[in-house]
Amino acid sequence: MRLSIPASAFVAAIVGFGGTLALIIAAANALGATQGQTASWVTAVCLALAVETAWLSWRTRMPVVAAWSTPGLALLGATSGYTMPDAVGAFIMTAIMLVATGLLRPLTRLVAKIPASISSAMLAGIVFSFAVGAAKSMVGDPALVLPLVALFLVIRLFSPALSVLAVLFGGVALAFVLGRIPSFPAPELSSLVWTTPAFSLSAFVGLAIPLYLVTMASQNLAGLAVLKASGYEPPAGELITVTGLVSLLSAPFNAVTTNLAAISAAICTGPDAHPDPGERWKTGPFYALAYLAFAVFGASLVALFAVLPASLIVLVAGLGLLAALANALTIAVAAPADRIAATVTLAVTASGIVVGGIGSAFWGLAAGLLVLGLEKGKNAYIGQ
Repeated sequence: MRLSIPASAFVAAIVGFGGTLALIIAAANALGATQGQTASWVTAVCLALAVETAWLSWRTRMPVVAAWSTPGLALLGATSGYTMPDAVGAFIMTAIMLVATGLLRPLTRLVAKIPASISSAMLAGIVFSFAVGAAKSMVGDPALVLPLVALFLVIRLFSPALSVLAVLFGGVALAFVLGRIPSFPAPELSSLVWTTPAFSLSAFVGLAIPLYLVTMASQNLAGLAVLKASGYEPPAGELITVTGLVSLLSAPFNAVTTNLAAISAAICTGPDAHPDPGERWKTGPFYALAYLAFAVFGASLVALFAVLPASLIVLVAGLGLLAALANALTIAVAAPADRIAATVTLAVTASGIVVGGIGSAFWGLAAGLLVLGLEKGKNAYIGQ
């Protein structure tokens, strides 16, 4: 045991939690969730992450780290016309699809066959509105936002992982100094709130399927790649099945789908955590311990976010997704033959259109695959 093991685990937990908590608030607001439902969302997700990480790290003797689906939160925050019961139903359906994927390897291979350019363009279209929102907040609330943007640009030169956290903590302090926070809420312990799910074809196609696809393509497959890059051979089916099962149990308490981590996992899987790869799995229990603490105080954190200026929430969410947007755009246009299809996917997804009660993420994916299929069919015909 080295001090670097708990240190790496706690840094990964704090970066993953604090850097994207604003996305949960934005998603919950878009779904019309009550403060109690939002607090339950945070609590249930944190408990799910603690269970998944502790069990899988111990079971596999690998630094398997779980996280919530950041692209999924962005998807939920960018949708309209759905309620919290609709979302809970979609979470359950997504979890069932994840369990099936873990148990049936052909499904994993099928998702992996979706061109990276198309899935990345869909992700870029989802998070684009958050980046635009952050830019607009600079005009709407310059006294609060502009100093924080400057802080973000400076901090990221030295530590990109901590730059969003710096904006969050700095934003709370600045908002208080400017008198934008009348008083801080009293501490309170968390509790779980049951929400009866609502199932519909619209929510399945418009929420569950896009949530499943972005979770698999942007989180689970990326998380497996991080482990493999560090020299591990993770049992993909078992990892996806366990995260799907735990997501299924936590969904009725308003918890979004959980999955394998990618960015947070990179902090725990490298030599900085421990020189011996066989010892790095011990970061898992410490990571789980951190999320148990977050679960206990989830209600207080949500109450704090409820009194923060809306412009600060928008800014933190947008800045927290800048790296994801840049990476998605890079992958989307990397292959010249796929650029038009990827651009169509991005444009349709970012448009926010709703057709037949189905959101733009599905239509963007469908449009991109259609364009790509037509182009490949033409090329195959000419080749004959």
